Amino acid sequence: MEKHQQHKVFNIIPVYSTLPLILTVAMNMLAYYGGRLLAHHLPHHNLETPLDRMIPVVPWTLVIYWGCYLFWIINYILIAREDPESVYRFFAADTLARAICLFFFLTLPTTNIRPDIPSDNFWNAGMNLLYQIDSADNLFPSIHCLTSWFCYIGIRGRKELPRWYRMLSFMMAIAVFISTLTTRQHVLIDVAGGILLAEATWWAAGHTRMISIYKNILWKIRSLGRKKCAK
Repeated sequence: MEKHQQHKVFNIIPVYSTLPLILTVAMNMLAYYGGRLLAHHLPHHNLETPLDRMIPVVPWTLVIYWGCYLFWIINYILIAREDPESVYRFFAADTLARAICLFFFLTLPTTNIRPDIPSDNFWNAGMNLLYQIDSADNLFPSIHCLTSWFCYIGIRGRKELPRWYRMLSFMMAIAVFISTLTTRQHVLIDVAGGILLAEATWWAAGHTRMISIYKNILWKIRSLGRKKCAK
């Protein structure tokens, strides 16, 4: 393990974590933008329930909804700094989860009904800008919730990290869940789907041959890259 940790990219993450990070970002882009592109012409289903309609719109929670990107970056870097087996388990689960998201985006396209909000103050204007940037699709399961829960899963058993930070990550994930509802970006089943998918793929990565398969994929990609560089 020490040999691995001696070689880091920009002295931040071990070299063995770079390809897993690249793959998970690529899979996320494929799921999010590919799903939107391929499913835009399909019928979309509204999974909103009466309970969802009881949740108030709270525009200032945009701070949490957008701020979670910093949370994701910090925690994914912390996770990428773990030992190789832990890194492979985490990113195998993460990559599979995003592939499953793409499957749902294509087979069960979803949408929701967003409220009409007058742009009469800063937060309301921010809500309308969010709605313009991010169309109401790719909702189930919620990638926002999936990624936030993975941020907690990846560090919750790490005793070398302060307990307060592990608890903060848990509370931040919960805050993100709430923000997806109070900004009307998602409904309750989207949130539940993201959490359950993260837990299911994390379990599978630790109790099946998934890590071996994932490591084999990494090896093949690296071998292909070496062959191209050698030409």
